[in-house]
Amino acid sequence: MSASPFTAYLNDSYVFNWRRQTFATDLIFVVPIAFCLAIGLAAGHPTAGMIAAAGAMTVGFGAKHSIEGSPLLPMIFASLGITFSTFVGMVAGHDSYVLVTVAAFWAFGYGMLTARPGGYGWVGLQGVVALLVGSAFPTSAKAAVVRVLLMLAGGVTQVLWSSAALRLFSQLREHLRGISRYVREEEIALRAAMAHVAATVQKRNFADSTVAYSLRLLVTVAVSTEIYHRLHFASGYWIPMTAVLVLKPGLADTANKAIARTLGTVAGAWLLSILIAHFTPSPVVLAAVTVVFAWLSYATLNVNYALFGVFITGYIVFLLSLAQIPGGEIAHRRAVCTAIGGALALAVRLVVLHRRKKGQAAFGGQQSEQIVAADVEGKSNL
Repeated sequence: MSASPFTAYLNDSYVFNWRRQTFATDLIFVVPIAFCLAIGLAAGHPTAGMIAAAGAMTVGFGAKHSIEGSPLLPMIFASLGITFSTFVGMVAGHDSYVLVTVAAFWAFGYGMLTARPGGYGWVGLQGVVALLVGSAFPTSAKAAVVRVLLMLAGGVTQVLWSSAALRLFSQLREHLRGISRYVREEEIALRAAMAHVAATVQKRNFADSTVAYSLRLLVTVAVSTEIYHRLHFASGYWIPMTAVLVLKPGLADTANKAIARTLGTVAGAWLLSILIAHFTPSPVVLAAVTVVFAWLSYATLNVNYALFGVFITGYIVFLLSLAQIPGGEIAHRRAVCTAIGGALALAVRLVVLHRRKKGQAAFGGQQSEQIVAADVEGKSNL
């Protein structure tokens, strides 16, 4: 294989595009996170503040996407999506078979959403992640409602504050008035997608890249969720979560994300372990450091994925430390689970590539090379 495709596997690890940094702009989105953490600490319920802040953090990333030309729609849809998905995950988390089935279905749905323009795919991805995170805290439906309401409160706070800070309140009012229209449009889109999948399965024609990618996501998330649930490994939900985050249509993109995510997480875990060993912060300091890492995560998302992995690891470690979970332990768990999840996603992509090459061997060496090149570049349908 030429050097060019090999280099493509490492772009997200060593290429830093500092022109895409958003440090100044992203100060807006950390304010709701700080607010949620402050309210939780002041009320004597830091865990509640942590859950609300997590909702605000996730929804804040929606401003980096757009639906119908609006950054608010991904934020609104994500607020509702992660709330519902977290509830389902917490209720389904009791039973391995139910959880694996639901997670696989969610992953397939996310794959189908990637075919739609704008930020729909991102919203779907957040739903899968929220479901997996929620599954780590299985509880009754009544108890789950409390958690999801806190998360929704954080998401709503982010939407309201961002609308005010970005002077988009008039746009927000229009979106809220049009909720019924969006619901009808989603129903139509869902029926169309189901009909498309049914026709594809009936004809056994999986040349459609979206359906093929969705099936890979389904299998990857099902397998990785089963592994996480069977291992009973603390924070094991990071295994399927990483797998769904890094699995992309092309081999190069998948390897790129898997390597960068793993390197960033391991580097972040190592640096944080050293820091935490000489640092015993108070809850207020933990909250402040969490906000700083949230800001750095927002600002570097489009600069370098490995660097983003370092900062998002720091954010999660310090956020969960507010729930009195040892920071060093969190960092270690995240590094291990991220490595496993990234390896699983890459393994699935390689298996598909191997089977594709084997099935196309009859076309001769030149055709085989073209197939490999297409898969590396993400242009292959399978």
